[in-house]
Amino acid sequence: MKNLSSSEIRQMFLDFFKEKGHSVEPSASLIPKDDDSLLWINSGVATMKKYFDGSVVPKNPRLVNSQKSIRTNDIENVGVTPRHQTLFEMLGNFSVGDYFKQEVIPWAYELITSEKWFGWDKEKIYVTVYPEDLETKELWKKVGLSDDHIIEMKDNFWDIGQGPSGPDSEIFYDRGEEYNNVSDDDPENFPGGENERYLEVWNIVFSQFNHTPENTYVPLPRKNIDTGMGLERVVSVFQDAKTNFETDLFLPIIRETEKFTNGKKYGENAEQDVAFKVIADHIRTITFAIGDGALPSNEGRGYVIRRLLRRAFMNGHQLGINGTFLNKLVKIVGKIMKPQYPEVAEQEEYISKIVESEENRFNETLSEGLKLLNDVIDKTKENNQKLISGEDAFKLYDTYGFPLDLTEEYAEKSGIKVDEKEFDAEMQAQKQRARDARSDSKSMKVQRDLLLNLTDKSEYVGYTDLKVNDSKLIDIIYDEKLVDLAEANTVVEMIFEKTPFYAEMGGQVADTGFIYNVDKEKVAEVTDVQHAPNGQNLHTVKVIKDMKANEQYILEVDEIKHKYIEKNHTATHLLDQTLRNVLDDHTKQAGSLVQPNYLRFDFNYFGQLTDEDLLKIEQKVNDKIFASLNVETTITTPEKGKEMGAIALFDDKYGDEVRVVNAGNYSIEFCGGNHVKNTDEIGLFKIVSESGVGAGVRRIEAVTSKYAFEYLNKKESLLNSVFNKLKANNIEEIPQKIDSIQTDYKNLEKINESLEAKLTNAKSDDIFKQVSEINGFTVIKGVIKNTNMKQLRKLSDNWREQNLSQVLVLGTNDNGKANLLVAVSDDGINKGIKAGNLIKELSLAISGKGGGKPSLAQAGGDNPSGLNDAINNVNKYFENI
Repeated sequence: MKNLSSSEIRQMFLDFFKEKGHSVEPSASLIPKDDDSLLWINSGVATMKKYFDGSVVPKNPRLVNSQKSIRTNDIENVGVTPRHQTLFEMLGNFSVGDYFKQEVIPWAYELITSEKWFGWDKEKIYVTVYPEDLETKELWKKVGLSDDHIIEMKDNFWDIGQGPSGPDSEIFYDRGEEYNNVSDDDPENFPGGENERYLEVWNIVFSQFNHTPENTYVPLPRKNIDTGMGLERVVSVFQDAKTNFETDLFLPIIRETEKFTNGKKYGENAEQDVAFKVIADHIRTITFAIGDGALPSNEGRGYVIRRLLRRAFMNGHQLGINGTFLNKLVKIVGKIMKPQYPEVAEQEEYISKIVESEENRFNETLSEGLKLLNDVIDKTKENNQKLISGEDAFKLYDTYGFPLDLTEEYAEKSGIKVDEKEFDAEMQAQKQRARDARSDSKSMKVQRDLLLNLTDKSEYVGYTDLKVNDSKLIDIIYDEKLVDLAEANTVVEMIFEKTPFYAEMGGQVADTGFIYNVDKEKVAEVTDVQHAPNGQNLHTVKVIKDMKANEQYILEVDEIKHKYIEKNHTATHLLDQTLRNVLDDHTKQAGSLVQPNYLRFDFNYFGQLTDEDLLKIEQKVNDKIFASLNVETTITTPEKGKEMGAIALFDDKYGDEVRVVNAGNYSIEFCGGNHVKNTDEIGLFKIVSESGVGAGVRRIEAVTSKYAFEYLNKKESLLNSVFNKLKANNIEEIPQKIDSIQTDYKNLEKINESLEAKLTNAKSDDIFKQVSEINGFTVIKGVIKNTNMKQLRKLSDNWREQNLSQVLVLGTNDNGKANLLVAVSDDGINKGIKAGNLIKELSLAISGKGGGKPSLAQAGGDNPSGLNDAINNVNKYFENI
C-alpha cells in the first residue's frame, strides 16, 4: 500500500479525472445558494443539481470535485462508530449527458488498481450491483472482477423521489480478517454488509431515469454519472487506520487537544476516546461553517454550529479541560486543510474569535445547566421516583449541550436513571421538525428535454441598447413543444436572436417591456426573462397579436423601470463595500434583491448594528453618490479581475470572461448586472430598515432616487403632524415637548400606583383577618377586585412580614385577564407545601398556567369568571394532602 497523505490522495483523484477530460470544480460553500431544500451542502451532487436537472448546461459535461459537506442527522453516532462525521469531503466525478457505464466502470477500476494511481490489490476489490442491471455486472467482469467479487443487492438503486434516479454500484475494499468485527456466521459478514472488514469506499450512480410526479420511471433524455468517494474512508485505507479518526485529517487535532487535558491521552480508554473524537470532528465542522459565513445563533445553521460547539465543549469538560480551548484548535484545522482550502487558514483569527466568544458564552450558562440538572435530580428524588423524564433530559441536551450519557452519569451517582425511550422520542420529534422546515421547492427537477436541445445563439445587448429594431424570433415554446405560431391571448416562451431584456440573475430582477412588429404595432408584453439551460435569454411573453417564428420584431425594454434598477444595483455595490469598511472586513454578501423601487442586501455579521452604525453606513454611501464617481465596466479574465481587486463571491463560478464593475476605485466587483455610468445618477440613498433574518445574517433594505425622496417626504409629513399635535413652536422643540409629556406621565403613574396601593390595602384588610385552618395548614385566600399582579406581590410582601399564615392565595381581575398569586412561608415549605405545585392546580380554573419558586408563584389566564372556583379549590387541594 502506498504511503500517501490525505492531500496527496485528494489531488490524485482530481488529477486522474482531469486526465480523462474533466474540469475541476472548486468546492462550493457549505451554505446552499438558491436552494432552500437544504440546510447545508450535504453531498458532492448537491452542487450539481442545476446541471443534472437541466436548468444549466455546463461548458464541459465532464466534471470532478472534492466537495466539503455537512450532515448532522446522526450526530449521536459521532465518535461512537468508526466513520460517522458531521463534516466530510466527498470526492466525485460527474458526467452530464456525456459518458456512461462503459467508460466510468473501467476508469474506476483503473484509478483504484493502477500502480500509477491508488495501486490497490485487485484481489481485495469487491463491488455490489443492482440485480436487474446486467450490463453493469458484465462490465465489472470485463475489467477483471470474478463472479465471487460481484454481489447483487436489491437496494442498489438511487432514488430521492421526483427527478433523476437509477441503479448504482458500490465498491468495497477488503481490509483483512484482522479488521473483522463480526463472527464468521454473521449475516452481515460479506462485502456490502455492516462490518469493518469490507469497507465501502466508492458509489457510482447511473442516473438514467426521471422519477416522474406520477411515480413512473421514464428514461432520461441525457443519462448522467454521479459518483461519491468519501475522502476520510479512503485515507483510512491508505494509512491503515482502524477508524477515520486515526488519519492525518483528525489525529493532529486530537494530539493538540491532549495538551489541554492535564495528562489524558487518546487510546487510554474507549469512553475517553469518544470525547476526543467528538471534539476533533466538531471543531472541523464549526471552523468550516463559520469560514463559509454561517454564525452561531438559536436557529437554522447557526443553531447547528452552537449545538456542535457546546457538545465539543462538554466533551472537553469530561476530559478535565477547564475554560476555552476550541478556539485554539482552529489553527490546527486550517493547517491540515490548507492545501485544498487555504481560505480557512486565512480566516483563522476571525473564526477563532467567534469560537472563543461562543465558548465564553456557554461557559457562563454551563453552571445554569448543572444547576438545572441538580434541580431535576432533586425533584425526582423528592417525588420518590427513580427515573428522570426524557423531556427533562432532552432539555438539558438541547438547551445546554449536555449529552445524554453525561446526564445519565450525573444521575447515576444519585441512584437515578433516565427515561431513554422518552428521550429518543423527543429526539425524533426534533428531527421531524427539522425535516418539515426544509422546503421541497428546490429539490431536483425533471429535465426539460426541449430546452436542453435548444442551442441557437442569442445575444444580450442590454448593456448598451434598451431597444432592438430588428431581432429575429428564433424559437417559440408552447406547452413544451416548439411551434411556428404564437397565437393571441396565449402565454409562451420565446428566444430571440438579439435581446435588450436582462434575464434575472445575481439578485437583479428581469427586465419587462413590449414587443412590436415591423409595422410598430404592439404584439406582446414581456413579463419575465430567465436563462435557458444553454444560456439564452428565455422570455415569458403574453401574446397580444399572432407572432411567427423566423420573423423580425422590435424589442423594447421598459426604460424607466430599467433605470431605477440600475440605480439600485450600483447602490447595492456601494453598500456592500461600505459595510466592509464600517463593520468588519469579514462581512460578506449572503444574498441580494435589486428591484426598481427598492434594494435588499443580506450579509453575514456576528453582532448587532447600532443606530450610529446605520447612520455612518448611510452617510458613507451618500458621500460616494455625491462624489460623482465614474462607474466603469471592464471585460477581462477572472484572474486579471482579482488582480484589479475585484470582490468575488466565494461560491460563485466564473467563466473565461467576466465583467468587473468599478465605481471610482471604491467598489470593485465581479458583476453581470446593469449599472449607472456615474454614481450621481443614484441621487440619494436611504436605509428604511435593518433586521436579523437568520443565523448570523442581517438584512438592510433601502431606497434610492425618487423612492428615497418619497420616503423622506412621508417622514416629514409625519413629523409635521406630530409638530402640530404637540403645539410646539418649532420642529427642534419636539424632543423637549415629548420629554415633558413623558415626565408628566410618569408622575401621574406614580400617583395612580400610590392610590391603587392604598385602595388594595384597604380591600385586603378584611381578607388578611380571615385565616382558615385546612388539614393542619393555616391559609388566607380571597379575590381582590380591580387591581393587578404588581399590587398582589406587594400584598404578599406585607403578609410575609406580618407572618399571618403559612399559605396566601390571592386572585384578581385585571383588564379582562385573571391573575393568581400563591405565597408560602418558610414553615409551610418545611411541611412540604410548594407554591409552584399549588399554582399549577389552581390555574386550571382560569384556563391558564403558571409557575415559580417554592415560596412564591403566579399564574395568568383568560377566564376571570373562574377566579372564585380557583379560590374554592384551595380547600380541596389541602384536604387531599
